[in-house]
Amino acid sequence: MRLILFAFILGIPFSFAQQIDYHTKKGFVANGYDVVAYFNDEALEGNKKFTAVYDTVKYKFISQNNLGTFNENPIKYMPQYGGYCAYAIGAKAEKVKINPETFEIRNGKLYLFYNAWGINTLELWLQDVKVLQEKADKYWVSLKHIE
Repeated sequence: MRLILFAFILGIPFSFAQQIDYHTKKGFVANGYDVVAYFNDEALEGNKKFTAVYDTVKYKFISQNNLGTFNENPIKYMPQYGGYCAYAIGAKAEKVKINPETFEIRNGKLYLFYNAWGINTLELWLQDVKVLQEKADKYWVSLKHIE
């Protein structure tokens, strides 16, 4: 009891940890696209029949096989920066929606990008990946929590 009281006084949260802010559209990460399929260089919308929940958010998959693959190692398939546009996080420290068909797999990680109205942020990202990725990693530390 003393430990809990001491932690409370110091402001250390126990069960009240902030959750990660994931970009979800229609209730699913990556706008419902199959995050495992991206690693096969395919942007495919998942099926509600094959759904998983990981870290409080839902994912859809194209098959039972991809669902099983995800469940074996979900962290491997989770998009970087909560599924927000990687370029916008790195360039502007802003959470921006994505086009689920615009993506990159880099060093075994999934990055998603905004692509509409003639602006393809994947192209901008590729012009200076190293700097933008370093900035995005830094900015995400303060942006990742639900406000």
